[in-house]
Amino acid sequence: MPVFKIHHITQYSYDRPVRESVNEIRVYPYPAKDMEVLMHELFITGEPDMHVFADYWDNKTGVFNLKEPHQELKIESRLIVRTTATGQITQFNSGRDVLEAEVKDSLQLLELTRPDIIESQPEIDEIMMKIDQPWKSIAGIVQDCGQYIYQYFKYIKGITDIETTVDEILQHRSGVCQDFAHVMLQVLRSMGIPSRYVSGYICPNKNGMRGEGATHAWVEAWIPGHGWAGIDPTNNAWVTNAHIPLAVGRNFSDCSPVRGTFKGPARQQLTVYVSVGYEDGHIFEEMNSVKMQALPTVVPDEPLIEGFAAQQQ
Repeated sequence: MPVFKIHHITQYSYDRPVRESVNEIRVYPYPAKDMEVLMHELFITGEPDMHVFADYWDNKTGVFNLKEPHQELKIESRLIVRTTATGQITQFNSGRDVLEAEVKDSLQLLELTRPDIIESQPEIDEIMMKIDQPWKSIAGIVQDCGQYIYQYFKYIKGITDIETTVDEILQHRSGVCQDFAHVMLQVLRSMGIPSRYVSGYICPNKNGMRGEGATHAWVEAWIPGHGWAGIDPTNNAWVTNAHIPLAVGRNFSDCSPVRGTFKGPARQQLTVYVSVGYEDGHIFEEMNSVKMQALPTVVPDEPLIEGFAAQQQ
């Protein structure tokens, strides 16, 4: 049962004072059955009052308002967790008949079977035809979908961002974990398999998985007879005890670590730092400076969108 120490800092810097920065954060560990939270501390500039609640997807969510003028907003999370996930679910051989019986009376599962409307749906249908065979179990189909994306999509940082669409990802067949998760969701939902986006971290291990030491994204699919099972198309693997979930939802916008607004005509710079310490003392670190769109000059009292924290790797 490995223990991980995770240090996550989201820092906004502004070229002039802003105020009334209202933010919604999802940096709390998700209540997963295979994870024990040993410690979690949260530090925010100005120590604002925090309203905490569980959202529609049962994510622990915090909302705060930093009212005083400031030129920096720092959200720092320190987390220690112990994980017990095995990463093995392929022994569940139930097919579509069992899946349909489990889904029909659940509004949330039905919602998660609805694919988005995209221009490139014929390309999604082609992928479906290659992996959806009548003799396969639901677990087998999900596993083959993750393997297909791993084999035919290139892992390249910097060519996509948080607003990249599934149509665009299919066009260049490249991206990072967030992109692969969105493609996989479209494929699985097009086959009627409930699936949801998961944001979190992938911790260091001896296998050198892609995206480790940074914020990460993967997919959970509903496996009949088992329930939610995580699969990571970026690494062609079922989720292991190295995956630490923070939030789940229909897509990234439901799971964004930080999003909000502020008042003022300032330009902003976003820096995201993540370090993950393994129990042998080894530490993985990553820092990204995110280019933010320059903001127009407006009257000082007009609220401006601050946007998402960063793309997940």
